[in-house]
Amino acid sequence: MQQVTVRGERWYPSERNFAESLGDYWGDWYCDSEAGVLKAVLMRRPGPELDGVTDPAAVRFKAPVDPETARRQHDALADLYRAHGVTVHYVEGYRPDRPNALFMRDQVLMTPEGAIVCRPAMEARRGEERFAAEALARLGVPILKTVNGDGIFEGACLLWVDRRTVILGTGCRANEAGARQVERELREIGVTDFLRFPIPFGHAHLDGLMNFPDRKTVMVFPWQVPYEVCRPLLDRGFRILENPHVEEVKLTFGINFVTLRPGKVVLPSGNPGTRALLEEAGVECVEADLSEIVKAWGATHCLTAFLRRDPI
Repeated sequence: MQQVTVRGERWYPSERNFAESLGDYWGDWYCDSEAGVLKAVLMRRPGPELDGVTDPAAVRFKAPVDPETARRQHDALADLYRAHGVTVHYVEGYRPDRPNALFMRDQVLMTPEGAIVCRPAMEARRGEERFAAEALARLGVPILKTVNGDGIFEGACLLWVDRRTVILGTGCRANEAGARQVERELREIGVTDFLRFPIPFGHAHLDGLMNFPDRKTVMVFPWQVPYEVCRPLLDRGFRILENPHVEEVKLTFGINFVTLRPGKVVLPSGNPGTRALLEEAGVECVEADLSEIVKAWGATHCLTAFLRRDPI
């Protein structure tokens, strides 16, 4: 028998980086914008955790929520996504005392190379992220980071502008320690520009104050979006749509839409002024009735964690 002589260790590493091999070993997961064609999302259909709410204020609901109505509205939104070619994945098996779990955007922040699992600010929401992480693992979505230590960060405190640029918010739902952890992880995968946004008192997240309905269009609530955020967007060629409809922004979540593809959005119903502004700008609007879910202080964007958007 011929003897094979091995001289030294010859375990050579692959030269491909993580992003190049992601599709081979993990799956088709990616997000670097708020407006690329939406292909896959992660959601939580309201389960038994919504049935046991006796004190809405204790879980930060503005009014009692009828569970069955909320489920019907959630199902209709998921069906709307499917009708537009979006694969809907679900998180299963939540704790029965976490009724805010339907707001998936807060729990998962998607990137071009995998997900960052967030850490909620409210004690009434702590632990939701464990079940989101289980769903990500089951689907094969890489988990790049879990916010830890004394960091708090919710996914809706960040908006993607492009592959190298994000808007990063801090406030009552994202402290500086959490923001630093997220920034550090994003720098590792090539993000270079961080537009810092101090979220004003009385607001939880960025997606109630600004959003991107098209490649180069951003809608903002003009009185609470800093100049230091808008100026770099103008410099990058963005058109800014100012939404002056205070009640629609604050109460019926007019800016909390989800872009299906550049120039087409799913808009919460009951926002005629916002819809008119979008349509005047050439954006097609599909309405979703979320009137019951809005009682829990969230709408379309809050309900939806992106897992796959095509690069713009």
